[in-house]
Amino acid sequence: MQIALLGGTGDIGEGLALRWGHDTDHDIVVGSREAEKAEGKADEYNAELADRGVDAAIAGRENPEAAADADVVVLSVPAYYLADTIDAVAGNLDGSVLVSPAVGMKRDGAGMHYNPPGVGSVTQLAAKSAPDDVPVVGAFHNLAAGRLADLDADLEWDVPVVADDADAKSTVLDLAEDIDGLRALDAGGLSNAAEVESLTPLLINVAANNDGLHDLGVKFW
Repeated sequence: MQIALLGGTGDIGEGLALRWGHDTDHDIVVGSREAEKAEGKADEYNAELADRGVDAAIAGRENPEAAADADVVVLSVPAYYLADTIDAVAGNLDGSVLVSPAVGMKRDGAGMHYNPPGVGSVTQLAAKSAPDDVPVVGAFHNLAAGRLADLDADLEWDVPVVADDADAKSTVLDLAEDIDGLRALDAGGLSNAAEVESLTPLLINVAANNDGLHDLGVKFW
């Protein structure tokens, strides 16, 4: 399977690229608005994996080219870039599953707060922005990016996955479980995305106010 990580030069993109590159044989393509930046990051990821004995071939391309041949396209961009990123690649999404891990947040003196768009959640915004025939899945919202990108770290996290398209949801559930230490859980349809996304500012606030909890994730028992 080919996975495109649009905005894959950022923190969540880096973690997913390294984990899929390390734990699977999927073809990984890092996307960016600038091809040179994407190529440079892909080289860095390949070098890190090579140091661990993994012969990866992560590619770097401009976002539209990265999306063109992908089976799954992950929007690993901040929420405020999401709609523009989808617009830029919309013509190259035929046959792809679109995955949104972005969360809308704002900070004040008390900490981080959930800040969803008017449609209810960032995942629902992705669905509204995407072409009608492209299924959208919400996943990977609650992962601590630093720990995700640290291949020496064990994860032991759960990944709630939301979608209205059953086949697309099944694809992403499997992709999440391909990463060692992640357990994918069906959290229902897209209308449940706000409940999943809103966990992220809570995790950040708990991590910020308690020693030793800077790499929090979600685990259900």
